[in-house]
Amino acid sequence: MSQVLTGPPSGDAAPDSELSRSEPARPGGADWWWRGLRPLVRRLHFYVGLFVGPVLLVAAFTGLLYTLTPQLDQIVYRDALHVAQVTGTPQSLQTQVAAATAAVPGGTVTEIRPPGEPDGTTRVSFDAPGVREDFSRTAFVDPYTGRVTAVLDTFGEWLPLRAWFDELHRTLLLGDVGRVYTEFAASWLWVLALSGLSLWVVRRRRKARVRRTLLPETSAATGNRLRSWHGAVGLWAAVGMLFLSATGLTWSQFAGDNVSSLRENLDWTTPEVTQTLPPGPTAAPSAPATDVGATSDRVLAATRAAGLSDPVAITPGDAGQAWTVAQVQRSWPEKRDAMAVDPGTGQVVDTVRFADWPLAAKLARWGVDAHMGLLFGWVSQVFLAALALGVMCMVVWGYRMWWKRRPTRGGPAGPPGGSQRPGAGAVIVVGVVAVVVGVFLPLLGVSLLAFLLVDVLRGAVRRPEAPSDGRDTSRSGSMAP
Repeated sequence: MSQVLTGPPSGDAAPDSELSRSEPARPGGADWWWRGLRPLVRRLHFYVGLFVGPVLLVAAFTGLLYTLTPQLDQIVYRDALHVAQVTGTPQSLQTQVAAATAAVPGGTVTEIRPPGEPDGTTRVSFDAPGVREDFSRTAFVDPYTGRVTAVLDTFGEWLPLRAWFDELHRTLLLGDVGRVYTEFAASWLWVLALSGLSLWVVRRRRKARVRRTLLPETSAATGNRLRSWHGAVGLWAAVGMLFLSATGLTWSQFAGDNVSSLRENLDWTTPEVTQTLPPGPTAAPSAPATDVGATSDRVLAATRAAGLSDPVAITPGDAGQAWTVAQVQRSWPEKRDAMAVDPGTGQVVDTVRFADWPLAAKLARWGVDAHMGLLFGWVSQVFLAALALGVMCMVVWGYRMWWKRRPTRGGPAGPPGGSQRPGAGAVIVVGVVAVVVGVFLPLLGVSLLAFLLVDVLRGAVRRPEAPSDGRDTSRSGSMAP
């Protein structure tokens, strides 16, 4: 919401001579396009920040908490994730699966994850009665004693704490309504970042204020200092905001479906092993737990002999299908190789190496893992935490600047830019962009068209006050550079 609010500065904010000087129009100048577009960008940036700011604040805060979940999981679920003592040789998966099944009566095994480290526990996940949709009931087994250390409802590989933070971050715990709202915010985040970046950099470039562009003015008056911190931090955070917007939209409700369709049409989908079996004996899909465990031992041994290293997840196949064993390491370097194994013979029938994935599929995988703070471990966590704090500060600074120059303190009640009107060409170009983008990002396209319509109608009914020479009549309290 930087650089976008109009009104005179409050008593503790001295006028900024750089911002208060009018700039005469230069009809033949190279920046003619910017003069027509700038008023629209200013109001767009302001209103987006005003209405999307709250959900961005919540998303940044929950994202900040989310980055801490790996460490929180280790504290909260210490007994579930780690054995008390590493002694002897791990027991067979057959024994461990049998113990897990006894702890989850009525469940069907859906996945088995042997420990990826010496003191780790084995995870056995079940489709069990009473478990909410998309969740599993997971038993954690000490591989050395065969004792079940905990039974938790998990969301994929996420334990309950991270699953709760994940849902809070994605839906604000409001279900489909919250999911639409967060997609709306993610759709507009990159517009907010680019509009603020353009407003900040273009004006500062004209004044050759390189240092004031890159770094905040700590010695400026209060109003100017807020604006300076908002703009400088926004400059450094812009790339991260664009990245979060792009990667976050990949699993959103509407835009996410379009991303998936695009990847399918361009053959950019993630390769999967085929589970089709050649004629021959196979393990029965409804076999008792002890047989599922014995089959797991056979399947795991076959993939290890073929070079598949830990950590892995074993997924039983349906009737007449192969079982799959896939690497699940999401930190760099990622391990995502997968093999399909005939459960009856232990023969590897198909292999997909991560090195052979299409580049688009690799980028999607890296993007999602980086968004979650997994790709580079604690380095990713530090970067995302700093980015989340930056976004939170920018939202607070933006509202603070508006509050100091709100209409009740003598500022004009109109939108940023006063009576300046965007050029007709700028409105047409942005309208075309809204239509094109709306095909892929429907929430952004519809809301952008609505904004343009309201802005045009408002300009039509309001008596023009701007001078005809194209001067910038914004007052010195404007938050626009």
